[in-house]
Amino acid sequence: MDTDIDLGHHGDAEVGGGLVDFAVNVRGGTPPAWLAERLRRSVDDLAAYPRPGPARAAVARRHGRPDDEVLLTAGAAEAFVLLARALAPRRAVVVHPQFTEPEAALRAAGHPVERAVLGGGFTLDPAAVPADADLVMIGNPTNPTSVLHPAAGVLGLVRPGRLVVVDEAFMDCVPGESESLASHGGPGLAIVRSLTKTWGLAGLRAGYVLAEAALVAELARAQPLWAVSAPALVAIEACCSPEAVTEAGTWAAGLGAERERFATALGARGLHVVPGARASFLCVRGPGELRALLRERGHAVRRGDTFPGLGPEWLRIAVRDARTNDTLLEVLDDLDF
Repeated sequence: MDTDIDLGHHGDAEVGGGLVDFAVNVRGGTPPAWLAERLRRSVDDLAAYPRPGPARAAVARRHGRPDDEVLLTAGAAEAFVLLARALAPRRAVVVHPQFTEPEAALRAAGHPVERAVLGGGFTLDPAAVPADADLVMIGNPTNPTSVLHPAAGVLGLVRPGRLVVVDEAFMDCVPGESESLASHGGPGLAIVRSLTKTWGLAGLRAGYVLAEAALVAELARAQPLWAVSAPALVAIEACCSPEAVTEAGTWAAGLGAERERFATALGARGLHVVPGARASFLCVRGPGELRALLRERGHAVRRGDTFPGLGPEWLRIAVRDARTNDTLLEVLDDLDF
């Protein structure tokens, strides 16, 4: 196992200095005006301690689960830290390539970690996961590959004595969330969700865990008091309303059309795009110097070599609006590679 990979590197480290941002996967133009106004009003109540009840109930209604199967967190990253602190896995396996924080959190908590690295088109191969693994972490759709695994395949990883943690931070990029397991109760399964990407709340930190009540209670004991701020609770409640879910679905449909156009255009310029992308980004393979060339011409993309299973020839490129995407395509047209 390559232990020199920088698991703490994230897309925000790539941006700044006037670069056009294709490195961070937060939806452009967010938070929307209606949500920003609710957050501004929430500041009036900052003298009071956070009250998570209404937000927890909103999440439970959104996914058809009891309130005691919901734990609100300061983003998905906190959820992974809580899981690492509360659990004592004998054989933890992280399915890669994927978001690096699950593995980083486990290692920081002192747990040894094994990697199940997917090949080919990065589709799920259950045989890659050791049969005696008692903790398995997987993303769906997966960051950075944008691959959406069938729900049945992910559920096939669940077995007695094993907890499967599914990072669904980008599931709301999929119209109808067809492969989501967020509403699937029962033992052996925990779902981590984030509101950061679709609603533009990276600086606020808002997410949650869905799991059976006993596990939620165990994670809550590892969580600091009032870990989720009052404004974040307002955001969680608002973004789980039926109106917000409908709005996200409309955005996801438009994203899909532009993602397909952008992927086709990148492929026409000689880049390999991982097929079947379903999230708000594309995983692309090209010349090893491409990232640096794009930066020289004012465009930031996410390096791929800090994801286990990828190398320096891989990039993650966010899907923006058509006009912004075209600026990157124009730069590619001018490059000689």
